[in-house]
Amino acid sequence: MGRCLPRFRKDGRDVQHDGSYKRLFGHRRMVQDLLQGFIREPWVAELDFSTLERVQGAQVSEDLQERQQDLVWKVRWGEKELYLYLLLEFQSTPDPWMALRVLVYVGLLLQWLVRELGLKAGDRLPPVLPLVLYNGLRPWGAALKMSELIIPVPGLERFQPGLEYRLIDEQRYDTASLAGLRNLVAALFRLEQSRGPEDVQTVVAPLSEWLGSPETRELQRDFVTWLTRVLLPSRISGETVPEVDKLQEFQSMLEQNVIDWTRDWKQQGLEEGRREGRQEGEAALLLLLLERRFGPLGAAVEERIAGADAEQLLVWGERLLAAEDLEEVFEPA
Repeated sequence: MGRCLPRFRKDGRDVQHDGSYKRLFGHRRMVQDLLQGFIREPWVAELDFSTLERVQGAQVSEDLQERQQDLVWKVRWGEKELYLYLLLEFQSTPDPWMALRVLVYVGLLLQWLVRELGLKAGDRLPPVLPLVLYNGLRPWGAALKMSELIIPVPGLERFQPGLEYRLIDEQRYDTASLAGLRNLVAALFRLEQSRGPEDVQTVVAPLSEWLGSPETRELQRDFVTWLTRVLLPSRISGETVPEVDKLQEFQSMLEQNVIDWTRDWKQQGLEEGRREGRQEGEAALLLLLLERRFGPLGAAVEERIAGADAEQLLVWGERLLAAEDLEEVFEPA
C-alpha cells in the first residue's frame, strides 16, 4: 500500500543543498537558534530547549529507502508532558507542490508516532510544526496551504485538508538586520547572501569565536565542510578549494586567495545574472500570452509563474498552444 504514495523528485542542486543543511541542522544549537531567531511567536518562549532532541528513525519520507535521512526534532512545551515535533525540509528551488509534500510527510510522521508512542483509542496526537527553509533567489510563489491547491467547490471546503507549513525564505532577511543577531542561523543566511570573499570573511570571524568551545567542535567542522564543499564551489566554479578542518584555517585560506576568488566570484555572478535575466524574460512573455488568450490573470497565477524554473515555463508555454482554458495550462502532468 505504501508504494502508492506520490513521489517528489529533486534535482542535483536540491539534493546537495538538502544534504548539507541536514548536517548543520542535525545540531541542537542550530535548531534552537532557528526557532528563537526566526519564529516570532509567543509560544516559542514556552519551549524548554534543554529537552530539544533529534528523533532518530522517524519515518516521514515517501521513499522507504530515504526514511533514515528525515530530519525531525522534538522539544517539550514548558513544564507540561507535551512535546512539539519539528519537521524540517530544505529547498533551493521553488516547488509548487510543497504543501502536498508536507501533508504527506506530516501524515507519515503522525502514523509513525502512533506506533512508536503506543497510542491507543482516546489518546491524542502531539502537535507537529512543518518548517521549510528556502535559500533560492527566485520568489517562492508556491502555495503555503494545502487548501490553495484544491479546486474550491461550495459545500465541500470543510472536507478538504487545510494543512499549512511555515516558510523561512532566507532572501527576505536583509543583511543589516541579520548582522545584529548573535545567532548561528543568521550567520548561515548572511553567508548565503554573500557577494564576495570579503563578505564571507566578515561573517566567519565572529562565527569562529562562537564555535570555539570543545562542545561545538563538530558543528564548526560541519560549517567548514559546507563552506568548502557547497558555498565556495557554487561561487567560484572551476577552482579547487583546499580541505580544512577549522574556521581559523578557512579564514587564512580566504586571505591567501581573496584577489583571485573575488574575480571568479564576480564572473560567476555575471553568468548567473544573465541566466536569471533570460528566465525573467521568459516568465514575462508567458504572462503576456496568457493575458491575451484568457484575459486578466490573478495574483496567484502571477506568483506561480514568477516562482517557476525555466523547464516548467517551457512546459506551460507548450500547453498554452492547445489549452482551452487557464486551468488546462497548469494542470498536473
